Amino acid sequence: MGGSEISGLQRGHEAIDRTAGGRRAVLIAGPTASGKSALALGLAERLGGIIINTDSMQVYGDLRILTARPSAADEARAPHRLYGHADAAETYSVGRWLGDVKRTLDEVFGARAVPIFVGGTGLYFKALTQGLAAVPPIPVSVRSAVRARLAHGGAAALHAELTRRDPAGAASLRAADGVRVARALEVLDATGRPLADWHRTGMRALVDPQNAVTVFLNLDRGELYRRIDARLDAMMAAGALDEVRALAARGLDPLQPAMKAHGMPWLVRAVAGDMALADAVSEAKRDTRRYTKRQLTWFRNQLPDWPWMSAGEAERCILEAFEARRA
Repeated sequence: MGGSEISGLQRGHEAIDRTAGGRRAVLIAGPTASGKSALALGLAERLGGIIINTDSMQVYGDLRILTARPSAADEARAPHRLYGHADAAETYSVGRWLGDVKRTLDEVFGARAVPIFVGGTGLYFKALTQGLAAVPPIPVSVRSAVRARLAHGGAAALHAELTRRDPAGAASLRAADGVRVARALEVLDATGRPLADWHRTGMRALVDPQNAVTVFLNLDRGELYRRIDARLDAMMAAGALDEVRALAARGLDPLQPAMKAHGMPWLVRAVAGDMALADAVSEAKRDTRRYTKRQLTWFRNQLPDWPWMSAGEAERCILEAFEARRA
């Protein structure tokens, strides 16, 4: 066992001591294909928990297979909330998710159940435990104008514009991240204030991290990549291409979040006949592997107090936390 895992376990056991009272929650994060959903399901069955989606892609109902949403059989084993409840034409935001979570927590605690948050979207976990700025709604005309500029000039041009107008905000974003750069410009255009200004006030945190068991699933990089490749192959065998074909037929804006799900852009090209399916699958796997690198970096920098550990050790720590409460 490496030093980093030992440190993670020590912090995990410290979390046990913090959960002696109050409304506790379990927060399970990790890179895609790390086994989060299986861990959450097993814990929900043992603890009487309700699983709450904390993944920005699994909210969309159009891509059950491609986003690895829990199966109907899994949903029959334990209650699941906030999965597949948004249409792909919607731009589902972290603010909307927090509103949905607030209502869900009222249900969970009313039933005296344990909320088990599981997913790979770091911003959702950060907003859940630290709160979120109250950015006002952006007019459709503003959003459309910014997206038109993005489509015409590309992400780098928009990032250069943001650098001129909001240097601090631009410095916090990758120049190639067109979606987030566009979002920053939308807020700036619509409100006259940088996005960072809105981060000072807003929605309060819904879960006290001092009263929660938090874990980040960590596993060998080679094993993670093997799982990513195997999972995408299984998705294709299960009918993921049919999902892509049906969603592509709707003619949605390619900048819609659902249209940027892992593998979606490449498979859309295959459906359109612009590239071979085998090549599209290969590129989708590569992009997903790259995404996991960014996930790891984000969590390490943004939520540094979360213990990193294997699924087995995470299960042990979480169960011990609840056994300590009963003792």
